[in-house]
Amino acid sequence: MKQLLKNHTMIILGWFFVLLGLLGVLLPVLPTTPFMIVAAALFAKSSPRFHQMLLNNRWFGKVLRDWEERGVVSRRIKVRATMLIILTFSISIVMLHQQLGLQLMLLGIAITLLFFLWRIKESEGHST
Repeated sequence: MKQLLKNHTMIILGWFFVLLGLLGVLLPVLPTTPFMIVAAALFAKSSPRFHQMLLNNRWFGKVLRDWEERGVVSRRIKVRATMLIILTFSISIVMLHQQLGLQLMLLGIAITLLFFLWRIKESEGHST
């Protein structure tokens, strides 16, 4: 019973992250790839069928397979993520024009995100 509840919870969370990832396709402030990676990880532990569905998806399946198999992300994905981080954090920082503490906090978060993003190994010879 406990395992069944755990599986159902992971499946529900997996679909939640898939939905967030799909929203990320439409809204530039949400990053699609990390949400899909989390969904794939949840499905890998709870639903082989849903896991394979993500890995075989024609739009983001290759990115997920690269991450699962080799722990790599393409340079193109990194560049797109960098541009989105810079754009969204810049807008937020400008909107908080008279709140220096919050601006500095956002700048620190953005720098930290970029630091960790660029430490991820890149796939060799792949430009997806």
